[in-house]
Amino acid sequence: MAEATKTNETQGHRKQRVGEVVSNKMTKTIVVRVERRFPHPQFKKIVTSYKKFYAHDEKAEAKVGDTVRIEESRPLSKLKRWRLIEVVERNAEQTVAA
Repeated sequence: MAEATKTNETQGHRKQRVGEVVSNKMTKTIVVRVERRFPHPQFKKIVTSYKKFYAHDEKAEAKVGDTVRIEESRPLSKLKRWRLIEVVERNAEQTVAA
C-alpha cells in the first residue's frame, strides 16, 4: 500500500511548453508552435528551431496568435499528446478588431 501512495506523489511532474497558436480550425484542438533557441554545436551561432504540438482545447478559448501554456498528457488522439493549461497573452490584433 505504501508503494501506491509513493508513485502518486512522484507522478506529478509533467513537461510544460509556452508557444504561439498557429491554428484553431479543428474542433477542441489547437496547433501550437514552440520556439527553441540554442547555440549550434560546432559554430556556436544561436539557432532558432520550431516545433508544432497538437493540444487539446476543451473550451475553445485559444485564438490564432495567442501565447499559450501547454502541458504533456496521455495520448488523446493520433497526434494530440498535450493539453491547454492557460492563455498567457491574448493576440493584440484580434482584440482591436473585435
